[in-house]
Amino acid sequence: MAQLLRSFLSKVGLDTKERRSWAIYDVANSAFATTVMVAVLPIYFNDVLAAELPNNLRSAYWAYFSALSMIIVAVVSPSLGFLADVCGSKKRYLAYYTALGSLGCFALAALGHGQWLVAGMIFVITNFSFHVGTIFYEALLPHIADEDSLHTLSNSGYALGYLGGGIVLALNLLFITKYEMFGLPNTEAGIKLSFISVGIVWILFSIPLFRNVREPQQAKIQKFSAKLAFSAIFRLKETFIQLKKYPQVLLFLVSFWAYSDGVGTIMNMATIYGREVGIASSDLILAILLVQFIGVPAGFAFGPLTNKIGPKKALYMTLTVYTGVSIVGYFMTTSFHFWILAIGVALVQGANQAISRSLFASMVPASHSGEFFGLFSVWSRFSGLFGPLVFGLLAEYTGGSRLSVLFVVGLFIVGIVVLKFVDIEKGRVDALRVY
Repeated sequence: MAQLLRSFLSKVGLDTKERRSWAIYDVANSAFATTVMVAVLPIYFNDVLAAELPNNLRSAYWAYFSALSMIIVAVVSPSLGFLADVCGSKKRYLAYYTALGSLGCFALAALGHGQWLVAGMIFVITNFSFHVGTIFYEALLPHIADEDSLHTLSNSGYALGYLGGGIVLALNLLFITKYEMFGLPNTEAGIKLSFISVGIVWILFSIPLFRNVREPQQAKIQKFSAKLAFSAIFRLKETFIQLKKYPQVLLFLVSFWAYSDGVGTIMNMATIYGREVGIASSDLILAILLVQFIGVPAGFAFGPLTNKIGPKKALYMTLTVYTGVSIVGYFMTTSFHFWILAIGVALVQGANQAISRSLFASMVPASHSGEFFGLFSVWSRFSGLFGPLVFGLLAEYTGGSRLSVLFVVGLFIVGIVVLKFVDIEKGRVDALRVY
């Protein structure tokens, strides 16, 4: 049994304590993403916090809050990534934003009916912390994985995230639907307890990373100063200048911008769109729970599969499924349709994100991983801004969100077409040239 376990861990890139500790942090990330970002808070926002608003404006305002958080992330990401590199402080910065994000979850638990504006601003801060923290987390990946384990470790991180996030969401679903079992007075108390549970999980599952993952060694570490911080503010222009030396990275980012916009829009808007078309909250949350547990074997399976067929073909598979899911979303009128959509997403969502980050990591210089993952964050957050923003505008001015779904289909098609021109091997060679 022990030998089988060691063989499995080796096959999925979890063969060292450091790699396992890094991957476990995905549980903390996924707890926030599933409960707060996707499953519970959008419905709570729609049904309680913003109940006084017209139906279409609830969807629109939620989209605007999501977009605002993405704008802030996009503005500061390169500067923070640069500082983390030159100061040798990726783990320290990750600790700051882990603490801030968990505090935001606790704050959400204090809100109630009509407080949609306060809730939206707290979500902006908490979502900002989640996405910025991810920069430093993912920037550690190329330092702890070699070429053979890069894709498998990245996929396994998402698989563990799905497992942990699914368990947390299942527990939160019990808090909400069986609140009397826990001595709670009503469903709303169960929702608030779910936000508190996410804050606790976010902290607890970050501890192995901070204990066991080493801070990457830099050739030269600078001491943080006001002058260094000031220079970091203008780092985005310099990063883009350096990006010209890595044309395959730039081409990949164009493709990533398009399809990540589609993925992010689905993640942020699926549940509130489901409520808009009349699907029950219980069906929405149960379907998202299904996504978590199907995502576990799918995530582990995609790692070895990616090594076998290559990251481009694996990404093509995920994007084809996403395109089909979006088409189903356009015609969605019943809970059965939403379940079909959820199963499709479950099969490919983790793999799409995992392969994207490991592919990007393989084509950038490891010594500047924080800076480049800051740029990666800018790219993905601007995509995360554009999709929800267009979704919200179409929802507000057409009186519904169905036309927005057709826009998402187009994003996936653009991503597939541009990805065809990315030369991964040339990108890996370029990454060996450190500026």
